[in-house]
Order: sequence, then structure tokens, then C-alpha cells
Amino acid sequence: MKTIGLAGIDRPAPEVVLGLMRIQDLDDDAVQELVHTARDAGIDFIDHADIYGTELHGCERRFAEAMQLSPSEREQLTIQTKAGIVREGPYFDFSYEHIVESVEGSLRALDTDYVDILLLHRPDALVEPDEVARAFDDLEAAGKVRAFGVSNHTPRQIDLLKKSVRQPLVANQIQLSITHAPSIAQGVAANMQGEDQSLTLDAGGIVDYCRLHDIAIQAWSPFQAGFFTGVFLDSPDYPELNAVIDRLAAEYDVPPIAIAVAWITRHPAMMQVVLGTTTPERVRGAAQGSDVTLTRAEWYELFRAAGYRVP
Repeated sequence: MKTIGLAGIDRPAPEVVLGLMRIQDLDDDAVQELVHTARDAGIDFIDHADIYGTELHGCERRFAEAMQLSPSEREQLTIQTKAGIVREGPYFDFSYEHIVESVEGSLRALDTDYVDILLLHRPDALVEPDEVARAFDDLEAAGKVRAFGVSNHTPRQIDLLKKSVRQPLVANQIQLSITHAPSIAQGVAANMQGEDQSLTLDAGGIVDYCRLHDIAIQAWSPFQAGFFTGVFLDSPDYPELNAVIDRLAAEYDVPPIAIAVAWITRHPAMMQVVLGTTTPERVRGAAQGSDVTLTRAEWYELFRAAGYRVP
């Protein structure tokens, strides 16, 4: 498992992250098997959010109850959680009170004294950067959060936060897969009149921006064809793409899911792939993708097979 460095985090971060948004209904044995499989594959980075689960902090609590981590076991994990979405709205709340209250709830649910990374969960149109900065300062000073980041933020939204926030923003979690890659595809088709792919919307340039500012990109839904429209692996809607994936999987002697991961981690930006599966075998297979280094030709072949234009 290859790793990247994140500011404020003592240990190297694996390229593959175990996301636990779907564990609410798993029993203790199933949660333990999932986490232990990830650990055996070199994944010691756990992704949570306060809204994951059938109740607020539900998946965080399920994880803590199942794992019963000792202090030494807790120190061996990087635990990341998110705050900012109000389930009952739904709407977003980056106020000082909501951020601090959410973190306190996460700490209780996770049965831990601190979280390694706190992400702001999607942008809040009504954000007051000074309030975010005050919350981050107080949480950091109290030792409750060690590093901070965002999710689904544009370059300008990050710049707005950085106007007041003094801590480095270490990660931006965005949706990214071979078939859902506008953040990459826009740049490839730049300056091509009449090509929708070349259109730079408000999120334009986020990959380059993150590279310039040492912000790790965390790819969520790495196997989704679109916005929760189903996976592209083995989908009859993507015959050409799956033919290429299957051929490369055979050549590298890995399962197809590993090729989907390798396409993301091959990008020279610091990228982590956030898994959402509860199937240990898929975790094991996905983890193998970190050790596959696709050639440029293979990376672009997959890109074209996914339907993107290469001039």
C-alpha cells in the first residue's frame, strides 16, 4: 500500500481509505472483519461523518461499540469525520456552535478523545469564515481535532475559508471515478469550442488548485458511474470500459476493482480512494490497486473508454 503525507498527521496516510457510512446494520463480527481486512491490506485510515447511519452519529457509534479500541489500538488509526450537514433540514450549518457540537457528539460516539481530521461536509452558502476559524482554533487548542479539511469545495470556496482559517486544509473530498471525472476532464479538453467537456464550471481547476496548495484529494464513490446512478464495473452500460478494465486486470493479475482504484491513484495529485463497501473481499481487491502503476497510455485508454474526449 503506497502512502501520502498529510500536514498535522504523524503517520503516512494510505492511498486507500475505509469509509464506514454503511455499517449501521452490521453486527460486531461483520464490522470487525471489515476493519481487520482493511488493516491487513495496509489501510489504517477510517472515514466517518456525523450524519452517517439511521440516527445522528449512528455509524460512528456502531464502529466504536464493535471495535472496543484500546488506547494503543486507537493510536494506530487515523480517524476522520465530517460536520456541517443538518439531517432534519436538510441544509448546511458551518456556524461555530454547530461545528463544535457536532465534534463533541462524534467524540462521544467514537469513544475517543480526539479525531485526527475534521472535514467540513459540503459547502455552506451562508458560511462565515471567522466562525469556522474560531471553531477550528478552539477544537485544535483543546486537542479534540488535529487537522482540518473540506469536502466538495471549489477553489474559491477554499480561498474564502483561508481568509480566516489559519490551519492548513489538508484534504478536499470530492466525487471522482473513471466515469465521473469532470474535475480532470475539463482540463484535458480546455480551449475546445463546442465541447461540453471543456466547459469550466465553478469547480473548475480544483485538481490543479489542490496540487498547488498541497491539499490531498479524497475520491468518494470511486466506482459510481454518476451521482449514485450505479457502479460502472460489470455494467452493460459501459462495455468498452469494462473490456479495457478486464484486460488490464488480467495483465496485472488483480481484480477489476483494483484497476478502477489504480486509475485514480495514478494521477500525480495526492489522491486517496474512499471505499464505501461493506464486503471484505472488495476491500481486499480495491487495496491492490494502490500497488498497480498504470502507464500513461493505459490511463488515457481507460479515460477514453469511459467516454471522455482526448483531443
